[in-house]
Amino acid sequence: MSIWIIFKLLGSLALLMFGMKSMSEALQKMAGPQLRHVLGAMTTNRFTGMLTGMLVTASVQSSTATTVMTVSFVNAGLLTLAQAISVIMGANIGTTLTAWIMSAGMSFDITSAVYPAFFLGIILIYLKKYRYIGDFLFGLSFLLLGLGTLRVTGTEMNLGENQTLLNFFASFDPTSFWTTLIFLLLGGIMTFCVQSSAAVMAITMILCSSGALPIYQGIALVMGENIGTTVTSNLAALSANTQARRAALSHMFFNFFGVFWILFIFRLFVDAVCGLVGYDVTMTKEAAGVQAFMANAAKLSFVLAAFHTCFNVVNTFILIWFVPQIERLVCWVIKPKRVDEEEDFRLHFITAGFMKTPELSVLEAQKEIQSFSERMQRMFDMVRELLTLSSSSNNKKDNKEAEFNKLYSRIEKYEGISDNMELEIANYLDSVSNAHLSDDTKGKIRAMLREISELESIGDACFNMARTISRKYNGKEDHFNEKQYEHIYQMMELTMQSLAEMNKLMRGRREGYDVNRTFNIEHEINNFRNQLKSQNINDVNNHEYTYAVGTIYMDLINECEKLGDYVVNVVEARMGIR
Repeated sequence: MSIWIIFKLLGSLALLMFGMKSMSEALQKMAGPQLRHVLGAMTTNRFTGMLTGMLVTASVQSSTATTVMTVSFVNAGLLTLAQAISVIMGANIGTTLTAWIMSAGMSFDITSAVYPAFFLGIILIYLKKYRYIGDFLFGLSFLLLGLGTLRVTGTEMNLGENQTLLNFFASFDPTSFWTTLIFLLLGGIMTFCVQSSAAVMAITMILCSSGALPIYQGIALVMGENIGTTVTSNLAALSANTQARRAALSHMFFNFFGVFWILFIFRLFVDAVCGLVGYDVTMTKEAAGVQAFMANAAKLSFVLAAFHTCFNVVNTFILIWFVPQIERLVCWVIKPKRVDEEEDFRLHFITAGFMKTPELSVLEAQKEIQSFSERMQRMFDMVRELLTLSSSSNNKKDNKEAEFNKLYSRIEKYEGISDNMELEIANYLDSVSNAHLSDDTKGKIRAMLREISELESIGDACFNMARTISRKYNGKEDHFNEKQYEHIYQMMELTMQSLAEMNKLMRGRREGYDVNRTFNIEHEINNFRNQLKSQNINDVNNHEYTYAVGTIYMDLINECEKLGDYVVNVVEARMGIR
């Protein structure tokens, strides 16, 4: 075998993998937001969830993308884990469409058809309005060109005539259970190493279609591919949140269970699939002749695709009735970490490395920013509580001192958390923005970067207020009088209303949000601040309190007003107002 043929084989596999990736990403750009809405609306029970997972995966040609959306919806509380499991089952069926596309590419010479598709694709890309359709055509053309080149390369390699290869496969007893296990393990390892079940499926189709690899060992490799993909996702999910790890484990359980039961009826099931496609399992080259044997072997790519589909359909039909039991099992195996959610810095929705696809990673970031926003509201509530503790006693040695210091330390920790969250989310969005994204998604990322910057400023404002309260509590200045406390609480109440409106927007959809409510509260805060500013000058002149106390008092009022401005900036960023 020449070095040129080896490079041709590797290059065509790379072309195949790149084509799959490009085609999937283009489809996600075209339909990503709509698919998210479909996924949320059509999963009312396990059966509609399964159908939705199947249709969405067939639409975007990526079970990974479907799983990402599903896990994100579970984290958001829009889907239960049970519904997510049914969607993942459907995704396993939907992804078998890829095998049928590949079997068609292996069986027919379609390379001549890809060149007009390339030409049409580049025209659509330059039209910009239809560039995602052009990206899809390019991805599909690369996929089909890779398959066509693989087919030709497989023929040039004469694998069916390679005695060394034939002797290697012949050394395994086709009737042995251990042979099936060995090839199953080999398929899993190959998929794990290559990180592409499509590439391993293509190699299997070449080996089987050339007559080098017997059908039973080929199908064992396909079964191994199902295991290999789930091992990859579970290893990646180790650093993810609890629900993501449970979803990945349910995916692994689904495929492992399927492999387990099919091993008991392996040959019967394979023979049934072969009969369905019209492939003669008993035909030999010596008895039927080379031409008839190769014509029969040409059907093997369809046998592999048909097996992949039948396996997943039957497995889903069996397990769809046991979704609640699977949910209990994965919840029992993976228990939530016992940490204080409020005090834990770790990001909860951005799943580092777990089944990421650029176009749909935006949903992960949105949920993380929502969590960030809610955390800032809790931080401001702690500042209000700190003010109450500071006013509870004039005696510094009071029992409240320990409680005051503890609460101040929590606020200080929250300020550090807000800094870290801004940095981590910004880094994540930066990595997502390096991918090829739609204009709509690029706009969302710019808005989210603005949101996290303003949210971090809210955290700074809260900490500034806490430091001001602490300085006054530990200093020698007189306490605020009752009227000052009343005004500060009124201002803080308005600020809390503003934060509540912001989080209402973050939790919901911007189409149904009335932005005027936020603007009205902001005007009220500004007017109240101006009123208190004038009144403070008069009160100091009338010697109702000292200038030093008046300065600290206005520091708190002004910081609330600044915080209100940051809230308005967050709302404007989310609403797309410049």
